Amino acid sequence: MAHVPAPHPPKMSLPGALIPVAALVVLLALSYYLFGDEASSGPNQIALLFCSLIATFVALFHGYGFDELKDAVVESVSTGLHAIFILLAVGSLIGTWAMSGTIMAMVYYGLQLLSPNYFYFTAVLICAVVSVSIGSSWTVAGTIGIGLMGVATKMGMDPAITAGAVLSGAYFGDKSSPLSDATNMATAAAGSNLYTHIRENLWTTIPSLGIALLLFLWLGEPGDFVVQSTLESIEQHYDITLLNFLPLVLVLGLALVRYPPFTTIFIGALVGGIFAVVMEPDKVLNFINTPDLPYALQMIKGVWVAMANGYVSVTGEPSIDALLSRGGMGNMLTTIWLIMTALAFGGVVDKAGILDRIIGPMLQAAKSTGALILSLVSTAIATNILAADQYIAIVLPGRMYRKSFRQRRLRPEVLSRAVGDSATVTSALIPWNSCGAYMAATLGVPTLAFAGFAFFNIISPFVTVAFAVMGWRMLTVKEQEPERIVLPDAEQKE
Repeated sequence: MAHVPAPHPPKMSLPGALIPVAALVVLLALSYYLFGDEASSGPNQIALLFCSLIATFVALFHGYGFDELKDAVVESVSTGLHAIFILLAVGSLIGTWAMSGTIMAMVYYGLQLLSPNYFYFTAVLICAVVSVSIGSSWTVAGTIGIGLMGVATKMGMDPAITAGAVLSGAYFGDKSSPLSDATNMATAAAGSNLYTHIRENLWTTIPSLGIALLLFLWLGEPGDFVVQSTLESIEQHYDITLLNFLPLVLVLGLALVRYPPFTTIFIGALVGGIFAVVMEPDKVLNFINTPDLPYALQMIKGVWVAMANGYVSVTGEPSIDALLSRGGMGNMLTTIWLIMTALAFGGVVDKAGILDRIIGPMLQAAKSTGALILSLVSTAIATNILAADQYIAIVLPGRMYRKSFRQRRLRPEVLSRAVGDSATVTSALIPWNSCGAYMAATLGVPTLAFAGFAFFNIISPFVTVAFAVMGWRMLTVKEQEPERIVLPDAEQKE
């Protein structure tokens, strides 16, 4: 029986590719104009679903089948299940840590150690060190980041700048740690060696972090912060000890030994609930307010509700109650709604070849190394916007540009470094991207509010383009020892 070649997918026209992209830009801009910070609470989701329908009709017109488009949407949304379950676990963790005193302990000791003069600067360094150690920006934001946001609130610091500082430090590790999923995906997509990639990555990452640190140091607010009255207020309502940090230490330890993020964070939530029962039983009783139940069932119900719907503080101190009344899986559902609608749009866009059609001319026009890197960076950012997923933005451009980088004899590490400098860090700046939505939900600050202060994330793409234009560290295969060249098996057979 003769082999029948697989049919080529229909070719997308450039006008057809531009229609859903233009619709996305117009509708999302209108959403933010009409609804402001509330745009991500429903209006953006409607816009993304409408754009998904537009992209579907365009794809059908170009010869794609409805079933294959439907399957693409299902597959794309399924890739977000990992992020969705982590979000649910983080919601539970915030609820039980607020009730147990873990968040308050981070605030209590943070107020004593940090000063407004260097708070943002220190927040970046703390998050950078932890993220390099555990390789997860999401875990850093969901643990250390929450505590730093609390400290900033009590100090009267700007929450948007604080969130930008948390992201800057967290993403330094996310693109520099050998434990990071994003780092490993960038090296796999580019066909580079992990540790060679990390070494080359530091050439652009350290200058970007250095510039960001100077900006955050400049943004520090000189002046004396009177901490004593705030500490006394906390001491009246919580018995703070170093034991309150044990849930945090456990989570960071599990992350360090590479436990799956969902498992790690959910265990942290459960341990936070146990600590609440042991160390702050009165808080649990007052929160649940069901004296007709036996004591043990009141404790179980209190932890259960905090994990499901969040904790509501009733100390009577407005600043403390506002800080600790948060968390719960239920409060993450709007963010999950945003992620699912964004991934549905991304699935149609990817299947119909819309992004490939738009980027193709840019790739062909890139004659110099600087133009090639600029095209790659633009592609990665566009993918983060259109596909709404960091992993797609890492893998798709990495694979699209491998041939062009090989033709110019550029080492794979140059490609993986540029992918990390663009796809990894800019994902958190897009409100409907899974990373941007997660950070907004976790830190309690709208994405567009903190995006302008995530200096490391903003600067990194510019630095990698500047290196390419200046010809710095644009290493070629000729400069590399033959035995250190790392290519996938399929390419080695060519």
